[in-house]
Amino acid sequence: MKSVIGLLLLTKSVAAFNVLVIGGTRFSGAYLWKELYDRGHSVTVYNRGKTDPKPVARESDDAFQARIAAATAIKGDRKDPEQLKSLIDPAKYDYVFDMNAREEADTKPLAELFVGQSSFKQYVFMSSAGVYLKSDEMPHLERDPVDPKSRHKGKLDSENALNAMGLPWCSFRPTYICGPQNYNPVERFFFERVDAGRPVCIPGHGQHLTGLGHVEDLAVAMANVIGREDRTTGKVYNVQNTQAITFDGVAKAAAKVCGKEAEIIHYEPKDFTFPEGKKAFPMRPQHFFTGIHQAMKDLEWEPKYDSTEAIMKDSYENDFVHVKAAGGLKNDFECDDIIIAKAKGAVSA
Repeated sequence: MKSVIGLLLLTKSVAAFNVLVIGGTRFSGAYLWKELYDRGHSVTVYNRGKTDPKPVARESDDAFQARIAAATAIKGDRKDPEQLKSLIDPAKYDYVFDMNAREEADTKPLAELFVGQSSFKQYVFMSSAGVYLKSDEMPHLERDPVDPKSRHKGKLDSENALNAMGLPWCSFRPTYICGPQNYNPVERFFFERVDAGRPVCIPGHGQHLTGLGHVEDLAVAMANVIGREDRTTGKVYNVQNTQAITFDGVAKAAAKVCGKEAEIIHYEPKDFTFPEGKKAFPMRPQHFFTGIHQAMKDLEWEPKYDSTEAIMKDSYENDFVHVKAAGGLKNDFECDDIIIAKAKGAVSA
């Protein structure tokens, strides 16, 4: 028995690596940190220290405190190349997970530290499916043309820069990341309206197909790069659940987990002018979903939350109800009211 236990401990020791996570305290970075820690890796988080870490969904306070105690925290600004050089010893790390770079200028100074490090295994970059060029043929696959004018151009430039460096790297292109603690109002947009007994205003015909993915599934996929760099180097990976859903379907799924019915109003965006800085809808009004076969094959991964209802249920039960109870809902319906007023006027006419 002792020899078996010793073998298990040795296996865990051999499988553990030193990992540097850039970011790590907000949403996808926090879930990734937990996933890496749960697998026994030694995690260092590098960020500005402006956002305090907090437990993710289903993480007890004791488990959270243990994760914090086991990690190394480095406070620094990634946009300061000299700080990066002085605070990060590239020889210490086997893997880097870059979770928050938006521009090539954010990425290069950090990545260049690891060029030529003989023991370095992989630079894992958080990109976006938003880099793909709008297409008549769906889903978006990793080989598809990209849009050099995308608002995610900096992500695309970063991927190209990593490739040009000759650094072992791979990149993840998620669609809409969902789950508890999401700071982007994707699920919450629908929940707030259904919960308040208001209609959900959806652009166009409501039949545009979109892709959602759970943040825990993304964390697992990214962590699965470790030990698989023989097949991941130089590749990009789409991540979402296995299916797409219409905008109307998202509204109905949100209503179902709330125990209510969804009232839907469709509108034509070009017919409206909304207040500056306000978004009337949290998703792009087009088909936007990806194929994930490459990630499933190379990373030996599959989504755990493999339906929109499962994703919505977790977000509702482990996030929305708590935010609502704490008085944290914005309930900003200004754009909705503009749409609804015009819709009622059309009916009256």
